[in-house]
Amino acid sequence: MIEVKNLFKNYQVGKVLFPALRGIDLVIEDGEFTAIAGPSGSGKTTLLNIIGCLDTMSQGDIKINGVSINELNALEKADLRKDKIGFVFQTFNLIPVLTAYENVEMPLLILNFSDAEKKQLITGILSEVGLADYLNRRPNEMSGGQQQRVAIARALVKNPAMVLADEPTANLDSSTGREILKLMKELNKKHKTTFIFSTHDQLVMEFAERIIMLRDGKVVGDESKNKGKGKSK
Repeated sequence: MIEVKNLFKNYQVGKVLFPALRGIDLVIEDGEFTAIAGPSGSGKTTLLNIIGCLDTMSQGDIKINGVSINELNALEKADLRKDKIGFVFQTFNLIPVLTAYENVEMPLLILNFSDAEKKQLITGILSEVGLADYLNRRPNEMSGGQQQRVAIARALVKNPAMVLADEPTANLDSSTGREILKLMKELNKKHKTTFIFSTHDQLVMEFAERIIMLRDGKVVGDESKNKGKGKSK
């Protein structure tokens, strides 16, 4: 479970203090398939990056499974990202000179797996995302949708508690984007992994089970398709 309390984030731009987040309060339960949505500049990517310990907050607190990230040092935050969080980005962020297999292997290199265990995990997750025959393909030998499938496999191979996806359909056509979102939802149900998206794509909001709307750094809406009103304050 993720609990965000009174979260503020300010950026210094020259002599001007720019408020990116202004008092966010929300709870995201284990296993959710949730979109943090809003226009450009609403703070959605900033919120996602702070949850993922890629950025720091100016004020407030975030607890992940009861542990405050304010109480973690840099090494402990790195361990949290390594062990509990998978990331999917709009630009895929694959390493061009590596094959699909090698790209997916990257998160496992700093974990204590044997070669046999790594092979089983990598081939298994690539098969799940429909790329069993693409193990030795490099990114430039794959379509955008296939590259994003590799990125999803890389995010899920270590069986994280949550996957943070920043505009994952931004560089995909609508048909491919729909396929990717359908795949993510299937993996969410199968693995019980929490998926949190930042997006302004209506297609992502169509697939999301809960939509948290941000505007000007504040929560202005929180609706669950199954339960009605969400858990923001």
